[in-house]
Amino acid sequence: MAAPALVILAAGLGTRYGGLKQLTPVGSHGEALLDYGIYDAVRAGFRTVVLVIRQEVEELFRRHVAEVVGTGVGVGVGVEIVFAHQRLEPARPGRTKPWGTGHAVLAAAWGIRGSFAVMNADDCYGADAFRLLFEHLESSAEHALVGYTLRETMSEYGGVSRAIVELDARGYLSRLTEVTDIVSRGGAFTGHTTAGEAVALHGDELVSMNLWGFTPAVLPVLERQFAAFLEARSADPRAEFLLSEAVGAQLAAGDTRVRVLRTRARWFGMTFSADDASVRNEIQRLVQAGRYPGNLKTGFERLCT
Repeated sequence: MAAPALVILAAGLGTRYGGLKQLTPVGSHGEALLDYGIYDAVRAGFRTVVLVIRQEVEELFRRHVAEVVGTGVGVGVGVEIVFAHQRLEPARPGRTKPWGTGHAVLAAAWGIRGSFAVMNADDCYGADAFRLLFEHLESSAEHALVGYTLRETMSEYGGVSRAIVELDARGYLSRLTEVTDIVSRGGAFTGHTTAGEAVALHGDELVSMNLWGFTPAVLPVLERQFAAFLEARSADPRAEFLLSEAVGAQLAAGDTRVRVLRTRARWFGMTFSADDASVRNEIQRLVQAGRYPGNLKTGFERLCT
């Protein structure tokens, strides 16, 4: 059985951010948030990393990986970093962006030989989250989701989209509700469902930040769901096949079970360009606290010896 792999979703256009935020430097030696995710994942035990990107930016990503992660990765700890392209296929009139996070996972499927984790390239999840996820994937044949508290995942610069997590009595995921444009005003949180209905939240809700663990059994189900999505919604150039909605549909149909893992780690990430300063400050704080080396490339070299 192959060791669990890590799939990094890095093909987004960064519309709200205004650029290629996946490679925006936040560390003192040019490190991006995805590099800290790879570092935490390698420390936890992951040995294969699949970066899902757009084909036109592959050279930028390859150069970045060589400069920050280093070409020596794989000598000592056997870490393999491969690239998968998320394309605009099937092409549709007016379509300018990728088909969504669920489709991105399918784009990575060719590089996956066993269980795998999924993360966003522009989020920092914390070492504890990757440890929990790796241990779960090594010991269980069930899917998993790492949950965070809503109020700790907000941006002060604009509304965010979150999938609200509901649990059953045994700690399994019972429902996911995608809520967009969540903002905080005076301690109250409001947003809208994908259907446009207003939602009132209290901030203590558990939310998905798209840090998942899956067995290979999820892939044929996603393929069938994507085919149905295309048949129903492919004419809409804004429609996205979201991973959270796909898993939510599987739950509603009784086709899957997902264990929810609660982490002590603190999440932070980049939704808007104004988030950059706070993210850089948080990385600096973690470096000073000894959570990360000041130069990640040096850290990777040490992991490989």
